[in-house]
Amino acid sequence: MKKLGVLSFLLFWGACTVGPNYHRPSVNLPGNYRGATAPAAKPSLGSEKWWQVFRDPTLVKLIHTAMAQNYDVRIAAARVVEAQAAVGITRASQFPSVAFGGALFTEQNPKISKIFPAYQVNAGRLDFSVLWNLDFWGKYRRETEAVRAQLLSTEWGQRAVRVSIVASVATAYLQLQALDADLSVARRALASREASLRLIRVLARNGSTSALDVSQARQLVDVAAEEIPNLERQIAEQENLLRLLLGENPGPIPRARPLLEQPEPATVPAGLPAELLDRRPDIAEAEANLMAANAQIGVLKASLFPDISLTGTGGVESYALNRLISRPSRTWNIPLNLVQPVFEAGALRSGVRLAQAQWRQMLLTYRQSILTALDQVSNTLIAYQKDREFLQRQQQLTEATRQSDRLSLVLYRNGGASYLQVLTSETNFLAAQFNLIQAELNARLALVQLYQALGGGWQS
Repeated sequence: MKKLGVLSFLLFWGACTVGPNYHRPSVNLPGNYRGATAPAAKPSLGSEKWWQVFRDPTLVKLIHTAMAQNYDVRIAAARVVEAQAAVGITRASQFPSVAFGGALFTEQNPKISKIFPAYQVNAGRLDFSVLWNLDFWGKYRRETEAVRAQLLSTEWGQRAVRVSIVASVATAYLQLQALDADLSVARRALASREASLRLIRVLARNGSTSALDVSQARQLVDVAAEEIPNLERQIAEQENLLRLLLGENPGPIPRARPLLEQPEPATVPAGLPAELLDRRPDIAEAEANLMAANAQIGVLKASLFPDISLTGTGGVESYALNRLISRPSRTWNIPLNLVQPVFEAGALRSGVRLAQAQWRQMLLTYRQSILTALDQVSNTLIAYQKDREFLQRQQQLTEATRQSDRLSLVLYRNGGASYLQVLTSETNFLAAQFNLIQAELNARLALVQLYQALGGGWQS
């Protein structure tokens, strides 16, 4: 009973833990984002799952494939498994290690003389040993706390990779659709200019126009024709980029809806800035690193105190196997060891100061990540609104240039306009179509960037 009482006292004494306990630092957050228009009380777009935001069936399938096959995602998953193993290794330090062993041996010697007759010895041994580094000051618990925080950081790092892959696949797919639209416009422009060239040649043969108009029309055909191979090259390269994101060999990519028919959410609520602390992976990862640094202070502070270990060995040993497990054959030894650092030339206290400096660095990094997130969300909110406004203006401008192009060609056929006017109107209309496609792309990419800035995309 006395031994049990002493052991209980030691365990109770060992329940203390030096070093600071973690508390989330206070941060100065605004009540709403700059540029937000939807009510902050609505659920944030970032809380939606990515297949609810990107509703194109082909794009959803591509992202599913990337989540399963992308090498960055798989590498991040392997890092999580590695961190889980590190937690298991570190946590084992809190518990005693026990080893068992045994041996049987026999020895026979011949008769040497009358004084040393022949003999045979049969012996056996069974033993076990216990080593327990008593965690009086919480050193091993703080180490476990630190590696658990590092595991959490790795898990959030994996989620950050998932967010990046979702945004990258969506961006690459939308850019591919924009190139498809550009190619369609270029081919229509080539067909239109070839038709204009045929008309002008007829007019030139009848003396209704000059050879200069014919030359200019042929030049427009050549300009339109040379753009098509360049767009086809960009499309092939964009498809290969998407296949790389999917973890597949270069090849074609299927399409579903064209760019102009991509569905968009009715509203784009940003939610409250405070929600970013628990949803955005880079902020959560930075906080997990701060938690690990906080626990590491306790580890270094515990190094200032004595290391206390309890060791024990026991077993049975006998030269007669039939008496191996008898009471007289038992052996045991239980020492208690204590080692107190006396002189380390300031290394231990410098280690504590180092851990505290690293904690301050992680704190600043955490607060910086919050400011960066607020800046990104505000910028993407403003970009989304302004890109939508620009798109509406570009749609009106494109329609106006379409009308001008049609009217100038009608006037030219009836002698009411020069071919220079036709050339100018056609060039303006073609440029407006390309600009409209770019405006459509920018508006949809702004939605992707806003979703990523709000921390959306890692939810499964």
